[in-house]
Amino acid sequence: MASSPGSNAALADQKGTHSEGSQAKQSQHAEEAIFYKNCRAAYLTVFKSSLENIKSKEQLTLVLQQAGRNPSQKTVNKYWTSQTTTLNFDDFCTILKEETPAARTELLEAFGKIDTDNTGYILHDELYKLLTTEGEKMTLDEVNAITKLPDFNCSGKLDYKKFCDLYVTTSEQCCRTALQKLEADDRLKHRQFGSEAETSPEGLTLPVSKPSLKILRKTDHKPAPSKGDSRTPSRPAQSCKASSSSTIRVCASSNRSTNLIEPNTMKEWQCAQSKGCFYLEEDGEIVSHKYRLQLPQRSTVCITIRPLPLRQIEGKSCHWLSVDTVLYVLKENETTENLQLACFTDQQNKEMFGWKGELPSGVYWLLPFTTGCRLKKVKTPITGEAKLVYRDEDGELALTKEFRAALLDIFETIDLDGNGLLSLEEYNFFELRTSGETCDEEVWAICKENFDMKKNELTRQGFMDLNLMEANDREGDPTDLWVTLLSLGYNKALEMTEACPFVIDIYAEKCKPRIKAIYLEAGSWQLNRAICKSVVNKGDAKVMDGCENIIVYTYRTGMRITSVIENKSDNKVIVHVNNEQSRNCLSNRGLAVFAVEVAPKSMMVSQHVMPLNEQEEWLYSCVHSLLR
Repeated sequence: MASSPGSNAALADQKGTHSEGSQAKQSQHAEEAIFYKNCRAAYLTVFKSSLENIKSKEQLTLVLQQAGRNPSQKTVNKYWTSQTTTLNFDDFCTILKEETPAARTELLEAFGKIDTDNTGYILHDELYKLLTTEGEKMTLDEVNAITKLPDFNCSGKLDYKKFCDLYVTTSEQCCRTALQKLEADDRLKHRQFGSEAETSPEGLTLPVSKPSLKILRKTDHKPAPSKGDSRTPSRPAQSCKASSSSTIRVCASSNRSTNLIEPNTMKEWQCAQSKGCFYLEEDGEIVSHKYRLQLPQRSTVCITIRPLPLRQIEGKSCHWLSVDTVLYVLKENETTENLQLACFTDQQNKEMFGWKGELPSGVYWLLPFTTGCRLKKVKTPITGEAKLVYRDEDGELALTKEFRAALLDIFETIDLDGNGLLSLEEYNFFELRTSGETCDEEVWAICKENFDMKKNELTRQGFMDLNLMEANDREGDPTDLWVTLLSLGYNKALEMTEACPFVIDIYAEKCKPRIKAIYLEAGSWQLNRAICKSVVNKGDAKVMDGCENIIVYTYRTGMRITSVIENKSDNKVIVHVNNEQSRNCLSNRGLAVFAVEVAPKSMMVSQHVMPLNEQEEWLYSCVHSLLR
């Protein structure tokens, strides 16, 4: 049957629309291909392979510059927080999508707001004042570096149009140079992306859906699985062949037995102390302070860690006091990368864990750890949100009694040296946790003018007034105050449920130990290695029946049991873990049955287990089976 002119026209329209859609999709693919090619070119200018990770702020800054960006310190800090340990190629691509290079028109518009007379010039004096006092402040040397360049400076003035031209040209040249290097080297040209799997119609490989940035922020971070990370399907379907089983029965009375010497028997020894805190992240990861210990000479030492006892309110549980703590002591040799496990606090006395022995002189790193068995996300119903501020009889804002009490606890926790005052360093740990930023000496001087300080350190009253000022700045809106409280582990009822403050004591018989908090970050690969080594060195080893290359180590100390899987083979293995026969037990995995993937020639923690109720007997019965 002959088609009508109308139907032919409709068909033509459909074909035209389909063709346009196809062309648009191809154009989008082409743009993505070019984008990732430029990303790769910049990345391989700095690194040998796109499989290598960015390991420092300096590397992040350098690789962004190679991609034609000129990141400020604020921009770098946005993506590399105090909790960040590495960023991969996929993260780098995501950052470049967020941080587009500044266009010439944007730069000219910014300078035009200063040059109100539209002369095309800015006086050096005005430029100095602007760049050293506003926004992200530059130093005088940094501004001098700009004003001394002859190409766009004359008679004490900056020709900002020429400056913008050079800025854009330099940025584009960086990208061209990186691309030319990639094109000229066939070995680099065909090297794979970190997670590539698909090929575009144009023949360029594109990364598959990229994971979100591994930036460990206060409320938004989900790190991508790395080598040796665990997967936890509830019921793996593969058949199990090789296996190993462990059974440990623990009486209630032996949960807290110990041979740890009491610190009060060492009254003549010299002591150093520091506080700290475990903070629970949204994804369940735990952040804590990390410390450097200096021991001037060889000495017998006693090292202890325990939850920090704060005020106890009738009717409210002190959840953090039941959280397990352990301290791993790593000896620093030539570099911080080369740390060796010296000891760990494996003896228990009630809530305290400790170690006593002899250590040679030198520098040590103290890495606190908690298993996550008891410090974990819990959904407890909150009947009502606590009130933080109110207006007094004169209409002035004031802090509620409950909020003041919480702030006093927070002050006690962040006062790391326990002297009743907050130094700039101590306050900056607080700022990093709650805002991701820090104060410099200039800002601290302003605080000194407005808030109560002693010896250049903030007092408790000054800390209270600072929070009151924040409430006044928001005209009583408590939103920002709640951001602070939630990031410090408090819920809306002002209960600390997602944090555990702790205190570390170092007693030395023959010298004065010195301890200093250095970082506030998530557990590092060094900590994971130390945990594995401690279990391998002291635990019971069982080779899997039928597979001599897979060994399961189980170690019990006090009320904690840890198992580690060692894979000596040349292939990755998946191990099925079954705890269904255990009784009165709590695993950090949160599952009775799960599976873990272990990379070749590596070790990883299978699980940590603690009693659900310490007053009762508990049975650890676990079967590890190799999945085929």
